[in-house]
Amino acid sequence: MLPTEAHSLTEQFFEFLSVEKNVSPRTLDNYERALEAFRQWPGEDFTHWNECSADHFRAYLFDCMKRELARSTIRLHFSALRSFYNYLVSRHGLPGSPVAEVQLPKLERQLPVVLTLRQIEQLLDLPQQIPREKQAPVWLPLRDTAILELFYSTGLRLAELAALEVRDLDGLSDTLRVMGKGSKERLVPIGSYAMKAIEAYRQSARITEGALFLSKLRKRLSTRSINTLLKKYLAHSDIPFNVTPHKLRHSFATHLLDAGADLRSVQALLGHSSLSTTQIYTHVTRERLREAYDRAHPRAS
Repeated sequence: MLPTEAHSLTEQFFEFLSVEKNVSPRTLDNYERALEAFRQWPGEDFTHWNECSADHFRAYLFDCMKRELARSTIRLHFSALRSFYNYLVSRHGLPGSPVAEVQLPKLERQLPVVLTLRQIEQLLDLPQQIPREKQAPVWLPLRDTAILELFYSTGLRLAELAALEVRDLDGLSDTLRVMGKGSKERLVPIGSYAMKAIEAYRQSARITEGALFLSKLRKRLSTRSINTLLKKYLAHSDIPFNVTPHKLRHSFATHLLDAGADLRSVQALLGHSSLSTTQIYTHVTRERLREAYDRAHPRAS
């Protein structure tokens, strides 16, 4: 039997997510907002969760789309509702989930933002061009150059770069051992510019073991600090959009494909488990080819 109080049901659901599923606090907040948004949508007409039908949720979906909510937001709301009703089915004897009958709009596939080669070169030069702060160690600009060069040379994720140890570098083969998502290890080649930048930084900072990238206090550099230094250099550039480590990863992959690299190789370098994840970069490359054609061909338009 379902409890008579709808509020009691949601409380039990959130306890289930927190204790048994061990979901993150952020997910709990998102789900709580999503369920509350639906509960308040019909106003006083809402009676109980077990009295809602598929038609109620279709009407709610239509209203969300009419209000021009982002498709990602809509799908998040319905993901919370779907999980909640699956819980009611499995734990409280509800015969079936009314949300399961609702067909959601597909996500728009947004193409990654990619820096031009000129923008990349400008960004990589900035650590050596901006005056160093008085209290900063002399090796700090060399560290920042090494970080930016390594991002563009390898396409590493932010967390992967922050976790690097000195022992992960192989100077003989110019490769890097990376622990990626799902604890999957991969070997990534390092370009000569990035390798020289790392060697210059290590020599100046006298780093022989432990974490590869250090803070001023010689502690492992955090992901937040890496994001902060990127924003600092971005402010000194004329790049007209926000640049994140992930945009450098996008640029790495797209520039490789532009130069003729095959998709399987780029997949391996990025550490993607599925080729379909990598294929979005082929769309970017086709767009760039089309733009180049339209600009250059005398009879393109």
